[in-house]
Amino acid sequence: MVTTPTGKARKPAARKRPAAPAATPGPKPGTRSGTGPAAGKAAGKTVPPAPKRRLKDHLERFMVLLEGSDAKATGSSYYMILGSTLALTVIGLMMVLSASSVEAIAAAAGSGANAASTFDLFVKQLIFAAIGVAAMLMLSKFGPRFYRFIAWPALLGAAFLLVLVLIVGEEVNGNKNWLTFGPVTGQPSEAAKLAMAIWLAMVLSRKKGLIDQPLHALIPAVPGAGILVALVMAGHDLGTVLIMGAIMLAALFFAGVRLKLLGLLALAAGAGGLLMSAISGNRTSRISAWLQIDCSAGLCDQANAGMYALASGGWLGVGIGQSRQKWTWIPEAHNDFIFAIIGEEFGLLGTLVVLSLFGILAVATVRVTMRHTQPFIRIVCGCILVWIIGQAFVNIAMVTGLFPVIGVPLPFISYGGSSLTFTLAAVGVLLSFARTIPEREPAAP
Repeated sequence: MVTTPTGKARKPAARKRPAAPAATPGPKPGTRSGTGPAAGKAAGKTVPPAPKRRLKDHLERFMVLLEGSDAKATGSSYYMILGSTLALTVIGLMMVLSASSVEAIAAAAGSGANAASTFDLFVKQLIFAAIGVAAMLMLSKFGPRFYRFIAWPALLGAAFLLVLVLIVGEEVNGNKNWLTFGPVTGQPSEAAKLAMAIWLAMVLSRKKGLIDQPLHALIPAVPGAGILVALVMAGHDLGTVLIMGAIMLAALFFAGVRLKLLGLLALAAGAGGLLMSAISGNRTSRISAWLQIDCSAGLCDQANAGMYALASGGWLGVGIGQSRQKWTWIPEAHNDFIFAIIGEEFGLLGTLVVLSLFGILAVATVRVTMRHTQPFIRIVCGCILVWIIGQAFVNIAMVTGLFPVIGVPLPFISYGGSSLTFTLAAVGVLLSFARTIPEREPAAP
């Protein structure tokens, strides 16, 4: 036996265990593993494909991108309202220049007047547009407390001006609704629309839980606003009365009045409108011309010329400034029938652009209304929405022959200093609420 120097036996060497195979790196935290059709086949299972997104889902994602989710707002409605308003105003200035200049040239040629008056209407409209934009930006800086404070003074001031119209006002085309202050002529009924919207919102927002009771829903809202409507009706301006009546119904609707009561009020307003049309020879003749019953004395000429203008425009129009119907064929081409000139010079594409801009303004205003939970803000936004979009609808329907000619201008586009100024001021009120959209605003106490 072999021994070590120490005299002890040597222990046998320990066997080494074989090394374990290297582990494959697993999926990183936060990543999915074993999913998809390939993984399903590897595991012997069939995984159904992911469901396709529906159109509704895409629309919801688009609206979240614009306005944010229920928890967070993006505030894009402010820029949508501002952008569409400025675009419509620029289009209006361009069309007023195109339509009014040729009328001034024709009038100057017939009377020997100075050709420098060719651009008078455009310059006036440009000045009022500048005033309106300044008022819009200024009003966008105030909050609900300011508008509640001026509600009663605005209503009383509008009523005073409307009474003044009946005393010393001027009559134009059968309607007595103009006041002249030196070189400036204004229409107080345009200011009355904005005053009515703010005052109705202030009154109805204080009703709280009493709005379901008919007496509280109607008083003092209907009598107070009815005074303004009656004063305008005394001046024989039925078109403005229709818009003011729509503002009143919109205020009651957004305040939460029962639909049955709203239906009764709408029926009463419709019956009153028919009665006022029946007792007026001017309105009766317009309805007869609309129905093509009586076209004597040229009653149908304006409506027919408007349709000819829309038809001759085709898809892309005849070109800016190249309208033929505005050369004395369409009376007041720069005012009530300016949409027909847009259709002739820019074609169907141009009319769709105008309609799209009004649609953007409407969608953005609805989003602001839905975001806020304060009754005052919701009622004001609803009233202004119905005012602007409803008036645009009536004007376009009038030009396209769906409604009789009732003399309602197209907002932002038709010529009219007071109309443009107070419509832009109303947009300023919308902007004041759009720039303060809440994240998760609690209901007002």
